[in-house]
Parts: sequence; C-alpha cells; structure tokens
Amino acid sequence: SMEEIVFRRYKRLLDENLPLPQVVMIDGGKGQLSAAMNAINKLNLSGRMAVAGIAKKLEEIYFPDDSFPLYINKKSESLKLIQQIRNEAHRFAISFHRKRREKRSFESFLDEIPGLGKQRKLALLKEIKKNRRKKLNNQTLINKIHKFRKIKFQIKMKRLNK
Repeated sequence: SMEEIVFRRYKRLLDENLPLPQVVMIDGGKGQLSAAMNAINKLNLSGRMAVAGIAKKLEEIYFPDDSFPLYINKKSESLKLIQQIRNEAHRFAISFHRKRREKRSFESFLDEIPGLGKQRKLALLKEIKKNRRKKLNNQTLINKIHKFRKIKFQIKMKRLNK
C-alpha cells in the first residue's frame, strides 16, 4: 500500500541519517495522498517537506489538509513538468517490476539442490520438459540428478589426484 511504501522509504532515510527531499510527489489523488500523509505523520516528518498528489484523470493537484484540488492549465509548463515526474516514476516502477518478474521466471525447485550449477540446471529443465511430453515418471529425472552428481564427483576426484 502507499502508506507502507512511504513509511519504509522515509524510515530508511531517517535510520541512515540521509537528507530528506524538499518535495514529495505522490502518484494519486486524495486517497493516496492521505495514505502517504499517515506514514509521514507517523514518522513526525509533517512540515519538514512539501507533499502533493497528482490525480491522473483531470490532472488535479492535491495538497494535505486541502479538500479542493488545484487545477493547472493543461498547456502550462508547470503541469508538463509534474506530468513528466509522474511518468518517470511510472517508468521506473514498471521496469523494476519487469526485472523482478524476469528474475523469478528463472527460479525453480532445482535451485535448492546443492552442487547443481547453472548449466546442469538448464539441462535438467529440458529433461523435465521432455518427461512431461513423454508422460514419463519423475524417476528418470531423479536418475539424471544422481548421474550429474556422480559425474561431478568423478571430475573433482580426478582434479584432486593430479
């Protein structure tokens, strides 16, 4: 939630004695701004930085403790700057989530097997796909894992005996 994100962000800044921003732009209208302000108030940061929210539909600018939004001329350079800030935040968030999703797509139960490297993991994943197509049982996969471990052990022993 917005409150949790804002709380964690500014709590970390406080804990690490890092400078606070002068302005905080919240992506959202009254509700999101209210949630962000709850976190800011919990951290006793109210008044130490300017906070505003921008609602997308009508490009309304909301300020804490003001129930009426500010409407800026659609052709105004000020509004364009605020929109660019919001769009950059969106771009950053989207690319962050894509990277996380991409990273998760390469994770599998094979990561938990000790001594199993990247190449062997990929080979086993191919074997799993074959097994699914052929409707073979998992014993074939288990045999492959043992075979890989045995080969790895033999290679290590050869290196030690040189």
